[in-house]
Amino acid sequence: MNIAIVYASQTGNTEKLAGAIRKALANETIVYFGAVSESVPQADLYLVGSGIYKGEFREDAAAFVQKLKNRKLACFATAGYGGSEEYAQALLERLKAKMDSSTEVLGFFFCLGKMAAQVRERYVQLLTQNPDDARLKISLKNFDEALSHPDDADLQHAGRWAGEMVLKAV
Repeated sequence: MNIAIVYASQTGNTEKLAGAIRKALANETIVYFGAVSESVPQADLYLVGSGIYKGEFREDAAAFVQKLKNRKLACFATAGYGGSEEYAQALLERLKAKMDSSTEVLGFFFCLGKMAAQVRERYVQLLTQNPDDARLKISLKNFDEALSHPDDADLQHAGRWAGEMVLKAV
């Protein structure tokens, strides 16, 4: 089976997951590993990753997925917010709504990813202006929780997930 591992990573978090997936699939035929590109070859299975920005896949990753037709796909993502299963499912549903109906989605892997330090600085600044803002307090807490992610456990989990996706694709 030919596998393409395609990702869009702004902060390096999703690229780390992609690397763990590649390592876990070392015995498989990887025909492409790298950033979203027009030159990704045909594959039997596409593992496509993206950072999440404002509740959506990066535009380049979403556009890549939207072009796939009659293909098997599994998606992986990192975000600094929303570690819940419900949030992950909502992300996948938003992406699927934009995809061709002939694309078979085998699964989705999601984990937290650290955000840029400037994001925390902005939260702190806004919180000094609005000390009672509960949403800002939650955002600051989420930022701090995401600082260590993706961690070794996340990377191992991503590798196991990728193996499961290969089995599903057969």
